[in-house]
Amino acid sequence: MTISTTYLNGNTPTAEDLAPLAFAGYAHFTAMQVRGGRVRGLDLHLNRLREGSDLLFGHHLSDSSILGYMSAALTAADSADSSLMVYISSKPGEFRFAAQPDLNVLVKVADPVSPPPTPLALDLVQHERHLAQVKHVGEVSKTLLLRHAKEHGFDDAAFMDRSGRLSEATIWNLAFWDGTGVTWPKADILYGVTMQILQRQLRAQGVAQETRQINSASIDEAMSAAVLNSWTPGIGVKSIGGQRLAASHEFVHLLHDAYQRESLERI
Repeated sequence: MTISTTYLNGNTPTAEDLAPLAFAGYAHFTAMQVRGGRVRGLDLHLNRLREGSDLLFGHHLSDSSILGYMSAALTAADSADSSLMVYISSKPGEFRFAAQPDLNVLVKVADPVSPPPTPLALDLVQHERHLAQVKHVGEVSKTLLLRHAKEHGFDDAAFMDRSGRLSEATIWNLAFWDGTGVTWPKADILYGVTMQILQRQLRAQGVAQETRQINSASIDEAMSAAVLNSWTPGIGVKSIGGQRLAASHEFVHLLHDAYQRESLERI
């Protein structure tokens, strides 16, 4: 069954409604996997939308209005399991200024996503995202770098900033494991919702965590690594930039166990 439901400000949009948004690049969003009509980290998704709107537009919509739009779209989709994306843009739109513009909320409900089944080999490329702390649209480089990685025989790409620090991957956060604790890269990154869920659940379990600079010379065959996003709390990484890494089974299990401890909340 294919799910495809789109709501704009709580209503089914017409083609005319969507036309101004088709090529717009000034918007931000959050994405989540809904299971049984519920989602993990709902508070973190709402916080992301508030902070993104404050930065891009100077104000934000209430949590209750956002939740209402999300609930209406899920009800219309009539599916317990799905992918849900919430995009926020402004009127009058790109290249126009208003002190406190009206905000559009587009909610898309689609089929649930299954993550890659096997560990990934990541190319290592120099790239820094603008406004890394915001999950914004229009990032052509991420897809381009994924294409280049595939052409070079890798599964995806990891990013290294101008100082040589590893930061994140195309649509993933990075995490490392030395057998005793989790290391998160210190760099300008998007703090993903799944990453934040794992951090608070690992902290609750007393698992050691640190955030420090990691460069290509810091990684070796004794380390394990994983990538994570809204699709999954952990997929193993078998190599970065050609450097082989240790098997990640224990680490991936730890991440999945921590994620499962996070409560599911009904939207």
